[in-house]
Amino acid sequence: WYLLLVFLYSSNNIMSKPRRAIQSEDLSNVEFETSEEVEVIPTFDSIGLREDLLRGIYAYGFEKPSAIQQRAIKPIIKGRDVIAQAQSGTGKTATFSIAILQVLDTTIRETQVLILSPTRELAVQIQKVILALGDYMNVQCHACIGGTNLGEDIRKLDYGQHVVSGTPGRVFDMIRRRTLRTRSLKMLVLDEADEMLNKGFKEQIYDVYRYLPPATQVLLVSATLPHEILEMTNKFMSDPIRILVKRDELTLEGIKQFFVAVEREEWKFDTLCDLYDTLTITQAVIFCNTKRKVDWLTEKMREANFTVSSMHGDMPQKERDALMKEFRSGQTRVLITTDIWARGIDVQQVSLVINYDL
Repeated sequence: WYLLLVFLYSSNNIMSKPRRAIQSEDLSNVEFETSEEVEVIPTFDSIGLREDLLRGIYAYGFEKPSAIQQRAIKPIIKGRDVIAQAQSGTGKTATFSIAILQVLDTTIRETQVLILSPTRELAVQIQKVILALGDYMNVQCHACIGGTNLGEDIRKLDYGQHVVSGTPGRVFDMIRRRTLRTRSLKMLVLDEADEMLNKGFKEQIYDVYRYLPPATQVLLVSATLPHEILEMTNKFMSDPIRILVKRDELTLEGIKQFFVAVEREEWKFDTLCDLYDTLTITQAVIFCNTKRKVDWLTEKMREANFTVSSMHGDMPQKERDALMKEFRSGQTRVLITTDIWARGIDVQQVSLVINYDL
C-alpha cells in the first residue's frame, strides 16, 4: 500500500504584495447554486454600505467583492437567514463581517451579534477582522474563548460589546452567568458549523440558541452540509436562502497541488527533509492527524536541525496565543499542527502547506 503526502503550493509571491492575496484570485468564474434568485453585486460601492464601513473595507485592502460576497452580503443585510457553503479562502469571513457591521447600531453598546466558531484561534481571528473592517465605526468586538481569564471576559462584557466572537463553551458559560446579555441580540453566526459538530459542540450550540430572542436572524457557514447540519437549519432557521459552491469548484485557483506517494510511513520524514533542502519557503504549515504525531514530528525536525514550532489543543491558551503571534509576525517560519489550524486561519505569508498525514 501507499501513503500519500499532499502539498499545496501557491505560485504567488504573497509577501511582495501589499494587498490581501484573496483579492488577486479570480473567483468570478466559480459556479454557484442558490435556492432562489439572488442579485449579483459586482462592487462594494453598489451594495449600499455606510461610508465609514466602505472606508474600512478599502483600508483593509479589499478592492472588489469575491463571488460569495457578491451574492450573500445583501441578503444578510436585508435580514434573511442564509446558509453559505464555502471553503476557507473564498472570503466568507469578510462576507458576514461586512454584513454585521452594516446592520450594527453602534450608539447602543449592547451585544447585537454573536458569532460561534470551533476553535479559539478562529474566534480571535474573526474578532480582528471585524475590528479592522470597522476601524472607522468605533465598534466594540470581544473574543470570548476558553482558556483565558474569566474576569477579563466579565469586565469586557460589562463594558458593553456590539459583537461577541467566541467558542460555544465559554459563550454559553457567560450567558448562563448573565454576564453576556442576549436581549438586544439580532443575529447569530455559526461559522465552520460542520467542524463545530465534529468537535462535539452540538449540545452547547443548542443551549446557546435557547437563550436567544425568537426573531434572531441566523447565518450558517459550512464547508460541507451533512445531515446533522441540515437538521440544525430546520430547527434554527426560517426560510433560509442557500448559497452553495458547486462541489467540483471547491479547489481554489492560484494554488498548485502536488501528491507524493511513499511506500512506507518511515520514509515520509526523509521525503519531508529532502523537500526542505530543495524548496525556498517564506512560511509553511505542516498538518498531522494526531497531537502525538505533532509532538513526534516536531522532535524529529528539531533533531535534524530544523527550526520549527508546534501547536495543538492540549497546549495552554497563553502558549497557543504566543505561538500564533510569533507565526503571524514571521518570527516562526514552520508551524506543525493538528486540524485546530485547518479551517479559516489566514496568514498571508504562508506559501507552502503540507498534509503529512491523510
